[in-house]
Amino acid sequence: MIVVWGKPRQPPLGSKEWSAFLDVEGRVMDSKALRKRIFYGGVEQSQRKEVWKFLLGYHDYDSTYAEREYLTSIRQSEYKTLKSQWESISPAQAKRFSKFKERKGLIEKDVVRTDRSFDFYDGDDNPNVMLLRDILLTYSFYNFDLGYCQGMSDYLSPILFVMKDESETFWCFVALMERLGPNFNRDQNGMHSQLFALSKLVELLDSPLHNYFKQNDCLNYFFCFRWVLIQFKREFEYEKTMCLWEALWTHYLSEHLHLYVSVAILKRHCNKIIGEEMDFDTLLKFINELSGQIDLDSTLREAEALCICAGENGEACIPPGTPPSLPIETDLLYPQQDD
Repeated sequence: MIVVWGKPRQPPLGSKEWSAFLDVEGRVMDSKALRKRIFYGGVEQSQRKEVWKFLLGYHDYDSTYAEREYLTSIRQSEYKTLKSQWESISPAQAKRFSKFKERKGLIEKDVVRTDRSFDFYDGDDNPNVMLLRDILLTYSFYNFDLGYCQGMSDYLSPILFVMKDESETFWCFVALMERLGPNFNRDQNGMHSQLFALSKLVELLDSPLHNYFKQNDCLNYFFCFRWVLIQFKREFEYEKTMCLWEALWTHYLSEHLHLYVSVAILKRHCNKIIGEEMDFDTLLKFINELSGQIDLDSTLREAEALCICAGENGEACIPPGTPPSLPIETDLLYPQQDD
């Protein structure tokens, strides 16, 4: 087990402290200091609706109150237009639109299984479940090439819970998918590049564990597939997931902190994995059963320590363009204004 020397977690960012980061026109004066503060403490639930828009790339850090208000109104109108595209499809049209029927069916199956034990989505005929469906269907028309894939509802669920606004949730989800959409590509290149990077990081940071995986044909790291695909969404309780995502979204120490989190968890259980001579199937079962058993605070501290320890050598393990390092195309989120 590694020595934990990452900095202790701080209390979450509250409204008074958040206000102190803004100038009189609403610009974030020091985005790096803000991201550092959130990395170490997260954000109070009451402030998430505002702060997440910056972390996700819906708002630019140097935007003003007036610019953000204008953007929101424009985006509401654009969302209605996008949503109307699938709402206007008649049953007769749907019969001849197999791709729409297929995606709609998959979305409807998934949303009724997404976070139903959480109060916000609990119960029959829950309107928030219907909002998940509507937003995902709209996204499948916004990004028709990518469409919908299982796992997207896991990302959308906390965003809707925080935003509680259909249009804002949609555009925040769009911004997140600009980074993480490659996780869902059919060729799985986005996933393969991350799992490859993870294997190189383990080789760098824990050579005995790497050698064990190599000897047991486990170097594809598919046992970590779920961790990477939905960034630990099913490994932690809801609130802890949001705290973790806030740390990841800051990109404070690395754009790929989720990979260091993966290494930290594997290192913590290294002796058990090797000692019990786990093969791939046993390892997969063991990893899945860690769900709900991982301490987030100590894991984040260990991931921070590993990231600092790895330094430039760690970043060199990660191929260029590996998600979520793809830049956000801000022109998609910020409409051009006429002079």
